Amino acid sequence: MREGCYTVDMHPDYKYEVELTAMVYGGDAMGRLPDGRAVFVPFGLPGERVRIRLVEQKRGFARAELLDLLKPAPERIPPRCSHFAICGGCHYQHLAYSDQLKLKEEIVREQLIRIAGLPQPPVLAIRPSPKPWYYRNAVQFHLSPNARIGYQKASSHEVVEIHECHLPEQVLNEVWPRLEFEPDNGLERLDVRLGDYDDLLLELEGQDLNPPDFSVDFPISAVYRGPAGQMVLSGVDYTLINILGFPFQISSGSFFQVNTPQAEAMVRHLLELITVDKSATVLDVYCGVGLFTAFLAERAGRVVGIEVAPSACEDFSANLDHFENVELYEGRAEDILPYLTLRPDIVVVDPPREGIERAALDAILAMEAPTLIYVSCDPATLGRDTKRLIKAGYQLKQVTPFDLFPQTFHVECMAKFEKNNDDSGEGKRVDDLNE
Repeated sequence: MREGCYTVDMHPDYKYEVELTAMVYGGDAMGRLPDGRAVFVPFGLPGERVRIRLVEQKRGFARAELLDLLKPAPERIPPRCSHFAICGGCHYQHLAYSDQLKLKEEIVREQLIRIAGLPQPPVLAIRPSPKPWYYRNAVQFHLSPNARIGYQKASSHEVVEIHECHLPEQVLNEVWPRLEFEPDNGLERLDVRLGDYDDLLLELEGQDLNPPDFSVDFPISAVYRGPAGQMVLSGVDYTLINILGFPFQISSGSFFQVNTPQAEAMVRHLLELITVDKSATVLDVYCGVGLFTAFLAERAGRVVGIEVAPSACEDFSANLDHFENVELYEGRAEDILPYLTLRPDIVVVDPPREGIERAALDAILAMEAPTLIYVSCDPATLGRDTKRLIKAGYQLKQVTPFDLFPQTFHVECMAKFEKNNDDSGEGKRVDDLNE
């Protein structure tokens, strides 16, 4: 047992009635137990009185499941999907979309206040998704023991079989119910991605050496990834997605934003935030398939990308092959940046949910780029890294949240930092940041 954790007896004595008072990052509502500990309850709302059962207890807080809604909040609305609160895909279907946006914007602001220590963080209005439903160009499923398509429950490996989902684009919703698999097929998960001209790419992943039997009565590319590597079952192993007139090759296994209109909005916003011309050198860290790099390369004199995923690096090379002013380093940012002799004018970082690894951030700070753009998918790690950037002499100019994932707690942010031009030397020693 982990230190500080307690076993929980699912006895009726562990049921409580509590008042929920606030929403927290992660999709839960928070209340207080009789002993004063905070308790986090999925699918609750502030102002509600609920009956809960504890499912996990620690010294300072507990987690619970919602059993009964005793007094609903006036903001609560009926969810659209019959699987809501059962599968782990959505968190906010019980809120109107306008209320979801307000909540996400406030959570970004609260994380920067609490974690970064900014009393008045410059958070701008959140950019709403043009489509609050049916917006995903890719979706990942799991298979139940009966080989039926479903999603995993939150914090569980149990698969909930589904018959509807209101997040994938309509073409995908026409396709996934037609996929059928035999039981005991060795598959662990499957992804379906929609490209331009309704091209479809099905990615199957399992632990068997041989792929499962696979056949459909409509055109689709299919790839199997197993212990022996990747094999193409039909068609090709990539699809194309057009962003502002630029066609991006996205291979099986490569990450790409799932909300196409919002990806375009983020590119536009990036280009509004920076001044870049042929005299500028730009460093694009965690560059992926080149979503931002492509538009920076059209304007800058030199663009250097860093990416660790091999499939994304292959796509990057294919997408930007016609640019002579672009370089790519394949590997972990923390391994490459300390040895990169570069004085960029602009640094763009788009790290994974864990944020920028410490050695990578130290190397970026040592470059002292005048402008840094931070694209974040987790406001908590954005807050952590913002604190270090400010201590190193950067000023947070603005943060713009983008809602790429309606109906969920996830929120994307684009933050602009500028290096302070002072002679005090304060914050310029990287060693001092590792306290």
